[in-house]
Amino acid sequence: MSLLDRHVGFVHALREAGLPVSPAEGLDAARALAVIDLAERESLRAAYAATLVKRPSHRPGFDILFDLWFPASTTGLRASDAADPDPPGPPDLETAEVSELRDRLAGLLLGAEGMNEFARAMVERFGRQPAGPGRQNWFSYPVMRALSPETLMARLLAEVLAGRERGGLAERVARQRIGENTRRFEDAVSTDVRRRIAEDAGIERIARSAVRPPLEQLDFLRITKADLARLRREVHPLARRLAARLTVKHRLGHRGRLDFRRTVRASLSSGGVPLTTFNRPRRPHKPELVVLCDTSDSVASFAHFTLLLTYALREQFTKVRAFGFVDTVDEISRFFVPGADVVEAMTRLTKEADMVRFGRTDYGHALERFAERYGDAIGPKTSLLILGDARSNYQPPALETLRRLAAGARHAYWLNPEPVAQWDSGDSLATAYGGIVPMYECRNAAQLAAFIEGLV
Repeated sequence: MSLLDRHVGFVHALREAGLPVSPAEGLDAARALAVIDLAERESLRAAYAATLVKRPSHRPGFDILFDLWFPASTTGLRASDAADPDPPGPPDLETAEVSELRDRLAGLLLGAEGMNEFARAMVERFGRQPAGPGRQNWFSYPVMRALSPETLMARLLAEVLAGRERGGLAERVARQRIGENTRRFEDAVSTDVRRRIAEDAGIERIARSAVRPPLEQLDFLRITKADLARLRREVHPLARRLAARLTVKHRLGHRGRLDFRRTVRASLSSGGVPLTTFNRPRRPHKPELVVLCDTSDSVASFAHFTLLLTYALREQFTKVRAFGFVDTVDEISRFFVPGADVVEAMTRLTKEADMVRFGRTDYGHALERFAERYGDAIGPKTSLLILGDARSNYQPPALETLRRLAAGARHAYWLNPEPVAQWDSGDSLATAYGGIVPMYECRNAAQLAAFIEGLV
């Protein structure tokens, strides 16, 4: 494969993985290749990163794809060490006892050089699993199981501290260094396994499954707890932008009152004829917000994110009232008071809030109960935000109730975490509800940001 083919394939793989790479940036990267030493692999990596990577969160996926398209070595060159710029390691690694290999790994975890070569040799020895006649698969797990680098920590700490007191700064520094080197070894093993699979199955095939989408493109319905923790950093900027957009819409709705004194003063230059009128500037206004959030199990991950969003929104609006529902509704604003820890608030919410009668989502009953108990929460200054998948288990939808609630609010929006292609399938009432309250697909943070930007 020529360098041009690798460049085109690499850029295409980045786009497929969700990294925003424009044609102009692809050309910038190609121009950068003309001014670096292509034999220096890390210089090549740095040139591509400088021209194609926009956010720190995109870098892990970029590195994985770079290692696939520009590997440090190829198995086909193993037969000739002279042709291999990065040989796998000494031949005795193929026959050494496991205890000897663990001793070698212990030295690498303390900072010795040659970790990548050692990792490739270990994958060659332990990572191969037969998969039928003439076929083989490669895995990281057998390598890590054979060497168990995590079990070397106590031995390495004893060597580093050499009788010094445990629990002090020296031990913390040593633990951090050994932990970082352990992760480096695990990454080196995973990288070589992916390279070997790519050689057998094709780079394009492994590239599509090797990289997780960027954080802002992760589907709300499939995110993990670790992803939610990372999304917390994304929520507050989005909350500020949402408040700013709704405020702009409020300001553009009406002009300020007539400034009589300025108008009369200006009319003196035209003989007392008020050719130009002046209005007083409106006072800065923070809109009020009411959030209705589906907290059922079917949208549990989305509910967690929307509760994070609600927690962030409370600082941007004059008044935020949040309500959670499954088949009945309860106000949950009390769990998000200023200064409350968001994790503790969510834990209390799941235990104390009265949102469930029978455990099956019922939008109609929840809407009617909301109108009955909390109808006064919505007024002419209120923005209503409904968050849920509009699946009501074939129960009556209470469309007229929703129409009255939406008519009483200044703005009303519905964010649905399901793909548009799934709307109206099964028990979904997306079109029926969307005909009353504008409904937007909101499957990830990028779509939420796009929704906010569209509020003009």
